[in-house]
Amino acid sequence: MVTTVSRTDDVRARAEAALARSGVELGAVKGDALAARTPITGAELFGLRADTVEGVDRAVEAAHAAFLGWRSVPAPVRGALVKRFGELLGEHKEHLADLVTVEAGKIRSEALGEVQEMIDICDFAVGLSRQLYGRTMPSERPGHRLMETWHPLGVVGVISAFNFPVAVWAWNAAVALVCGDTVVWKPSELTPLTALACTALLDRAIAETGAPAHLNQIVLGGAEIGERLVDSPLVPLVSATGSTRMGRAVGPRVAARFGRSILELGGNNAAVVTPSADLDLTVNAAVFAAAGTAGQRCTTLRRLIVHDDVADAVVERLTAAYGRLPIGDPFQESTLVGPLVSEASYARMRSALDRAVEEGGTLCAGGERQLAEAAPGGYYVRPALVRMPAQTAVVREETFAPILYVLTYRDLDEAIRLHNDVPQGLSSGIFTADQREAERFLAVDGADCGIVNVNIGTSGAEIGGAFGGEKETGGGRESGSDAWRAYMRRATNTVNYSGRVALAQGVDFSQ
Repeated sequence: MVTTVSRTDDVRARAEAALARSGVELGAVKGDALAARTPITGAELFGLRADTVEGVDRAVEAAHAAFLGWRSVPAPVRGALVKRFGELLGEHKEHLADLVTVEAGKIRSEALGEVQEMIDICDFAVGLSRQLYGRTMPSERPGHRLMETWHPLGVVGVISAFNFPVAVWAWNAAVALVCGDTVVWKPSELTPLTALACTALLDRAIAETGAPAHLNQIVLGGAEIGERLVDSPLVPLVSATGSTRMGRAVGPRVAARFGRSILELGGNNAAVVTPSADLDLTVNAAVFAAAGTAGQRCTTLRRLIVHDDVADAVVERLTAAYGRLPIGDPFQESTLVGPLVSEASYARMRSALDRAVEEGGTLCAGGERQLAEAAPGGYYVRPALVRMPAQTAVVREETFAPILYVLTYRDLDEAIRLHNDVPQGLSSGIFTADQREAERFLAVDGADCGIVNVNIGTSGAEIGGAFGGEKETGGGRESGSDAWRAYMRRATNTVNYSGRVALAQGVDFSQ
């Protein structure tokens, strides 16, 4: 099923209206240095200003100056700012979702879901503002108290990717702000409009709550802008989301100046399907995980490792489901698969499919372009299903497009070996009705990912759990659990109330 595509003029009008209602002054941000484009039609909407490297320096200096005062504001008071920001996000949820769809091509429900993630992380961070706990430990010296305290870190540089243009920034910004940090945000050059709208709403919350100005700064531009932010000595923490290739560049540069980094990089996510799996549940979960966001999530399901006994049935059901997926205009309520973000993404998808066939794969469904006449500049594709004889070179790579490779196995140990035999380690899952199989997959010698699920797909992480992965995924953690610790510095404190000097380990220095 293929739906229609909106006209560029309609998309442009929708974007301009959403920006204005979010508080963005269009005249102040328009320019000719950066193009705001939409993957819905592939057309340019209008031009925007961009920052220079000197502008990055000024933004960092302003955020650092704001930090010097913000760090002393009590954390619950900092939480009041984030609470107000969350309320504004709720009031402007529809407008922000419009911009997410315009720029990233997400279908309506996914765009609204992404904005809801921002609201949820604000709720989480407000509660966190009263729970930035340190420990008290027993001292080996009498009359002494040993404890740890946590203090704000400084300016947090956030580099976000196009596929989650607002949620990932919010994961970082909401937590950083309640921790007493300030933020400089470099959004993807593919999604500047969403960043401008979010910044306007946060600036409004800052003004309404009496918080210091410049707590959040935005810098627009290409790679040179991100590089300047990464190299700044006034940015103790860089949180970067993107490809493994990008992480290989960012990580060493931050480490060279002894900064910290949170890296959320590639994912080549897999799910194991056992003979006891509920196939209705499995197929429904797999289709969303593989085809959602047109396969452009870091948590997208890219490999399905299926037991020989049920492989044919699973492939048959998936092939039928892929044939029914409504593809087209993401603003249409019936659409489930929107466009790829660019022609380059489509070219990479076609190249990967050609390689898969060369390496012995069988294309079972999808891969063809849709709506080429209705939207010559838009790249709509039917998600592809490929049955592979082995985990070949192309399968071990992440292709950021809707390609699902199906592999088979005979016993669970073999399935786990296949699962782990890729460089990436973000998200994983197993579909089973056998508790022993589930526990084996969750065990220390089971799946080697940062996110390990049972009877659920690889995408759809919740705010309350720390998000991130291992190996070439980068090892960083954002959002829930104790991820807040990455945004603060720890101090170990000893208080001597004994009235005498008592050294550790019984050392006597009195002579």
